[in-house]
Amino acid sequence: MQGLLVEFVLKEWLLVFSGAGFILTSIFTGTLPSYSAEEFQVLFILCTLFLAVKGLEGCGLITRFSLALERGRAIPLKLVAGTFFLSMVVTNDVALILVVPLTLMLSIDRKGVLVILEALSANAGSALTPFGNPQNLFIYWFYDLHPLEFIASIAPFSLFFLILLGAVSFAVKVRSTGVPVSSAKLVLSKACIYGMLLLIVLLTVLHVLPVMAGWLVVAYVLLFDRKTLRIDYALLFSFFFFFGLANNMKILLASELANPGHVFLFSALASQVMSNVPAALLFAKFTSNWDALLWGTNVGGFGSLFGSLANLIAYKLYIADENTSDGLKFTFRFLAMGYAAFFLSTGLYVALRGSSWG
Repeated sequence: MQGLLVEFVLKEWLLVFSGAGFILTSIFTGTLPSYSAEEFQVLFILCTLFLAVKGLEGCGLITRFSLALERGRAIPLKLVAGTFFLSMVVTNDVALILVVPLTLMLSIDRKGVLVILEALSANAGSALTPFGNPQNLFIYWFYDLHPLEFIASIAPFSLFFLILLGAVSFAVKVRSTGVPVSSAKLVLSKACIYGMLLLIVLLTVLHVLPVMAGWLVVAYVLLFDRKTLRIDYALLFSFFFFFGLANNMKILLASELANPGHVFLFSALASQVMSNVPAALLFAKFTSNWDALLWGTNVGGFGSLFGSLANLIAYKLYIADENTSDGLKFTFRFLAMGYAAFFLSTGLYVALRGSSWG
């Protein structure tokens, strides 16, 4: 029994850590966190995304994409660049939910490095558009910005990392492992259905369809394909606890922060603990300097696993995969590469905006 408990903690440490943080900060604040309707919507959308992607895996479509991708050249560059541009349109979270499972099905080595580069690329690409990630959307609406004004502010950040990550991924050499991708039979009718369901979920993310449209995914899976219900519920509960932890941190920090100076640095550092979305919500109350907040929360997406939800998604998808067994090495590498990007982007901000610091 004790051995099973230790194994669970080691495998689901993210769930345990977020749950413990949720409980401890709730005790410290003397109240349970209040969840907004938007946070429950995010959890629901994530659940429907997991179901749709799991369905596409089950019908063999992702396997077919993997086989087609392996026949080409410059696999790392295609994956990283594809993640960058995809995240600009469908958000960083969605891009990684789509790309990481595809990467893990390839019969190549160095998948861990590729997943980390994809996570970095998703954070950098999503920063460029107002709807690329949740904190951008909030800042865009809260400060009533013009789209071109918004893009012009953050473009140096995104373009710098597009070039850098493109060069790094081009330099990454992968070799076939000799283990063929599972030759799952493609069920075309099922693939079309799940493709349509995934499109519905993406349209809810883009606010074209109401969030309630996601119940079509749940209804189909419950009625016709219950095997697809085997998704990563531990990750969903980690998000639930993490949202509560972030809300508690907002209460704790709000009583301490009265000076809006150095918004960039404070928001970037706060994102390392409470994620960049709640950091944007918190610091918007104390500053009119939207440019510094935009940079700070997007730079803060790099670094720790908690910098952005995209980091948690990429990390958990890799760790939970049955064919990966280098969790500790992957964690250290994820943090090392993440903080390298964090300090590089901080240096870029100082170089471009240093004269405005005071």
